[in-house]
Amino acid sequence: MKKIINYLLQGVLYLAPLTITSYIIYNVFMFMDGLLQEYLIQFFEVKIPGLGFLSLLFFLILIGFIGKTIIADPLKVIFQNIIKRVPLLNFIYFAIKDLFSAFVGKEKKFNKPVIVKMSGSSDLEKLGFITEENLAILNELDKVAVYFPHSYNFSGELFIVPKTHVKILKVNSSEMMKFIVSAGLTSWDTSKKN
Repeated sequence: MKKIINYLLQGVLYLAPLTITSYIIYNVFMFMDGLLQEYLIQFFEVKIPGLGFLSLLFFLILIGFIGKTIIADPLKVIFQNIIKRVPLLNFIYFAIKDLFSAFVGKEKKFNKPVIVKMSGSSDLEKLGFITEENLAILNELDKVAVYFPHSYNFSGELFIVPKTHVKILKVNSSEMMKFIVSAGLTSWDTSKKN
């Protein structure tokens, strides 16, 4: 009996947000449709079908905008300011954040696949990604930073190599990453563009 009650409560927890949201949207739609149609008929003697839907759509977009700009963004800034004050947590949080944004953020860093000749006297080459082309801060103007992911692992190494040893590859970045991480075992999808 206890399990049945537990399942009942779980079902309520799963359905409650959807049901409440649907109920609120329906009532807002009915209210706005009735109010707008009433005013249009009263003042202009015209009824516009679908006006309630359009007004509901506008209302939801407005609520989303307010939530993002007035609520979410300020909370994010407050959270990051708190993190900045905790030394070890600050280092870990921003390192992980930068790593994830390099893969999927607006400032993707792993989008220039290259093949690098590891030395002038050997034919050994490694696959990687240029992460920084301007190394003026290191006073290395003729070099670039290349990240080499490890196979079967989410780690890698960063090397500073001469530009002359780097050859840009015209391949899809995500396919290249899959190829490296799988140690060359994954099949290469040539239909994907860079």
